[in-house]
Amino acid sequence: MQDKKPKSVFKEGAITSEFIGNSIYKHQTKTSIGAHNIFLGQVRADDIDEKTVLAIEYTAYEDMANAKFHEIREAAFEQFELTCMHIYHSLGTVKAGEICLFVFVSSPRRKVVFEALEYIVEAIKADVPVFGKEVFEDESHQWKKNS
Repeated sequence: MQDKKPKSVFKEGAITSEFIGNSIYKHQTKTSIGAHNIFLGQVRADDIDEKTVLAIEYTAYEDMANAKFHEIREAAFEQFELTCMHIYHSLGTVKAGEICLFVFVSSPRRKVVFEALEYIVEAIKADVPVFGKEVFEDESHQWKKNS
């Protein structure tokens, strides 16, 4: 039997508060869950060389990135007692103040969700081929450096 193709985690544009709220709402019927934890990555209006970031344009090697997201997901399920996990990342333009990364984990126990979420977010930042181009107020741009 062949493994399933990793599902796409990408959403075009910003991840909305309605989408996030609906994701939380859907989990209220899952009564084996005792804790949730959420990471929301938000685009900052950084000042770089006296210019302000207005947005980030995200691109990715989608097949490779989805495979990496899948690997991180599988490793997290092996390492932590998780009930469920959802990861969404933006593609395209996301304005300063908008959400570009949404990671949502659930478990029967609270301590697990803190440890798992840190593991997942750090792995995403280190290993997933997603690239951001910072767009400045003067319409110039540069590739973002992860920190």
